Order: sequence, then structure tokens, then C-alpha cells
Amino acid sequence: MSGVGKGTTTASIGKILQCRGLKVAAMKIDPYINVDAGTMNPVEHGEVFVTPDGDETDMDIGAYERFLGGDMGKVNYMTTGRVYKTVIERERALGYGGKCVEVVPHVPLEVIDRIKKCAAETKSDVLMIEVGGTVGEYQNILFLEAARMMKHETPDDIFFALVSYVPIPPTIGEMKTKPTQYAARTVNEAGIQPDFIICRAERALDEPRKGKLAVGCGVHEEDIFSAPDAKSIYEVPVIFEDQKLGDRLLAKLKLKEKKNTFAEYRKFVTRILSVTTPVKIAVVGKYFSTGDFVLADAYHSVIEALKHAAWFHDRKAELSWINAEEVEKKGAAALLSGYDGILIPGGFGSRGVEGKIEAIRFAREEKIPYLGLCYGMQLAVVEFARHILGWKDANTTEIAPKTKHPVIHIMKHQVKNVAGGQYGGTMRLGAYECVLKKGTLAHKAYGADSAIERHRHRYEFNNAFKAKLEKAGLVCSATTPDGKLVEIIELPNHPFFLGTQAHPEFTSRPEKSQPLFREFIKAAIAKK
Repeated sequence: MSGVGKGTTTASIGKILQCRGLKVAAMKIDPYINVDAGTMNPVEHGEVFVTPDGDETDMDIGAYERFLGGDMGKVNYMTTGRVYKTVIERERALGYGGKCVEVVPHVPLEVIDRIKKCAAETKSDVLMIEVGGTVGEYQNILFLEAARMMKHETPDDIFFALVSYVPIPPTIGEMKTKPTQYAARTVNEAGIQPDFIICRAERALDEPRKGKLAVGCGVHEEDIFSAPDAKSIYEVPVIFEDQKLGDRLLAKLKLKEKKNTFAEYRKFVTRILSVTTPVKIAVVGKYFSTGDFVLADAYHSVIEALKHAAWFHDRKAELSWINAEEVEKKGAAALLSGYDGILIPGGFGSRGVEGKIEAIRFAREEKIPYLGLCYGMQLAVVEFARHILGWKDANTTEIAPKTKHPVIHIMKHQVKNVAGGQYGGTMRLGAYECVLKKGTLAHKAYGADSAIERHRHRYEFNNAFKAKLEKAGLVCSATTPDGKLVEIIELPNHPFFLGTQAHPEFTSRPEKSQPLFREFIKAAIAKK
């Protein structure tokens, strides 16, 4: 089922192999017709993770980067839409030499070509390929067919792991294996036999259940592994390695370990699991609710970056999701008092904007450490213009196109895209360098004169108002190298008040926290 943990499992297996000295790469296949993840509702699909080369991808690409280190790119990601688009464009250019182009085999062959290209470009010993969605879904058939064809072509190089949920119905009180048996049979119908089965459950798999699965699914007991609920996703590789998954992987792959650094990783996990002193952070956003449930997947990288930064300071990030629309109704003081820090992540549109602006004002006036990301930076400029300069109508033209004080406005090269309805893949995307002003919070955080972070936006700081904003006390602490675009703003005489146009959460790693998040948490701890 969706959300069962395929991404974490893939990343964890990759981490185990990496710790054995192998070069590991990862690839995500998403079954939707969208060309990329950029145009999808974050509540439905989760965050859009931006790669350095400007691809808008699924959040699992972020998990791969955090577990494996290094950067992913366009080559690590494909969708049904992307595959079909390539096949159709090739056919239009007579790339198939006049043949009748068919769904099978030409679409699976394009999938295989992309997999081989990723393996070649990453020069990896092992390429992990995660097929999104669930077994039995119509839209996954072509990817499973590609996998079957690859196994037929090179049977000793391709191996399959089935990640399946093993429920424990509370009214029964017994772990049930039948759903996993059916999942395995469904994979069999696609011509694929799992080599491993990873069993997600609340608790570890016991021997009777493992025996049932071995018989029912045709998989050896030593190749069936438990994936019980963990205190942290970073504990999952340790749980797998304690079951000797690394040994079984190397045996199947017929590879030998070059070195073994897993003890170092285990030490890191032991340390973060022992941290208990909290630092309380309020995340004020609007992509939390889905029916009767609250999900935080829209801000997944932000959440992980906060955890990483807290661990750096031997603290545990205690996060609260504050709906910006609720701030509009109840007021910032009622909802945000008592927190050590306030963060506003990226977003789009008018819903909840006034609540975010009120939260920013509360953080500024009450001297609560504040970190604004993308939209959170833009709205901090709006708040400052309204309440320090007295421009009551100050706004972003995304919300108020006719305001007399458009302190945030659309980027010049984006006007044509918006007017023509060209939204997919047209924002300012990917990694960009900024120059840091000496003596500022930003310069101190990075400890350098420049920094590179990833971006995803159409609107920017309006330089027409820069002089007046700076005269009133706003500090523009980073710009693009040509000085044309303001990248970071901050306020002096405040414990920590900083907004960045970038998405620095994408570059945070569990063992190497991102500098701006690290300094934000440091200030939050000092306030506490």
C-alpha cells in the first residue's frame, strides 16, 4: 500500500551496501502521467523535492540523498508521463524508422534505457530502483514488464524485493500474512518472483509467520526480513543489518565488501536515539489536513532538517503543526506562545497568507527565533513593509497584483510563462550561488563568502523598494553574484530572524546539518 515504506526501505538497503564499500545509486519510478511532481497538490502527493539540476521530483529522491549523501538529478527519476513523452517525440522524429510503435515493447524498452543510463552515468556497483505505487495497479504494469524483460536479459544482475504490510488486526490480535501472500502472487502474475520480502508491521515478524510466508511466497526464510515500527527512520538500516540483510544481499549479488563502516553509522544512530532534551518548534503552514487526518509529508525535508539541526546540538526537535488559517481565526498569541522557534516553509497562493504574516509579526515583536523559507522569506518582507514602514497594502503580486507596494513581484522571465499557462517545470529551479554579506547572520552561519542552495519560485524581492526597506532596518544579507536578486533577508537586534528565498532543507543531511537550520535551532535553544 502507499506509504508503507518503500522509499525508506530502498534508502536503507542502499545505506547498508554503501557501508560495505560499494558505490550505490538509487532511482525512483513514479506511475503517474505527470511529467514531474511539480504540478501536483502537496497534500495529495507530499513535498516536491528539487534536485541541483532543477528536476521537480518525488520526496523519495530526498530520502535517497539523505541516506546515501551526494546529489541526485534528472537521471535518477522517471514518470509514466516522462517515458510516454519521450517515446512519442521519438516517433514524431522518425526515431523508430517507420515501425508501428506499440505500448509493448517500446514503452518498457524506454524504461530499460533510462535505467541503464542511470547506472552508466552514476558508475554505480548497485543501482536501487523503486517502483512507486502498489502491486496490481494498472499503471504499474509497464514498469513491471520492463523489470521482467531485464531479468530475462541478465538474470544474474537483477533482483527483486517486495515490501509488504503485515497487519495485526486489533480485534484478532494475530499477525496476518495473507495480504503479503496475495501481493507475492500478484507479482508472480507479472512474471516476477521476489528474491526478498520486507515485512512492514507494528512488530517484528515471528518464526511461524515467517514460515508461512516462505511456503506461500516461494522465498527462503533467510530472505524474509522484518521492518517493524522504528523510533527513527535512520534506525531502519540497523534493524535490517541486525537480521544479516547485508550478508544476504552480497551473497545474492555475488559481490564482496570492500570495507565495512557500518559500526560508525550504528554509533550515530545510537547517539540520536538517546537525545531526549526537547526544543519546541512551531511549523506554520497550510498543507497539513487531508479529511479527518493530519499529514506532514508536504514539509518532509523541512522536518528532517529540523531534526538534523537539533541532533547537532544534542536536542530533540519537538515539532507542532500550526495551520495558518487557524492563526487567522484565533490569533498568533493564542497558538504560538511557548515555542522556542517559529518556522514558515514554502508555499503558494492566498489561503492562510494573513495567518502566516501574523505569525511572522508575532515572532518579530516577541523576539522568538524565526526562519522563513521561500514564501516564508517573501511574507517576512511583506510583514516588515506593512508594520515597520506603514505600507498597509504592501503585498506580493501573487496575491494582490494591483497593490501600490509590490515588495514581492513576479520575476521578469516568468511573466510570459504565467500568461501562457506554462506552469510545469518553468519556475526558477535548481542550485544557484549567492554572495553573503560579511558580518551578517547568514555569513556567520555558512562561515563563507558564498553559498549554493536549491530554488523553486516565480516571485522575487522587488529591488524598487530595496533602499527604503534597508533604510528602515531590513538587512539584505545575500544576493545573486550579479547583485540583481536578493536571496536572504534578516533583522538585526533580534535573537534570530532570517528568511531565505532558497529551500536549504534539501541539502540537510542527518550527519551534516544545514547551516541556517543549525543556527536557527541554536538560537531557539538559547531562548529556551
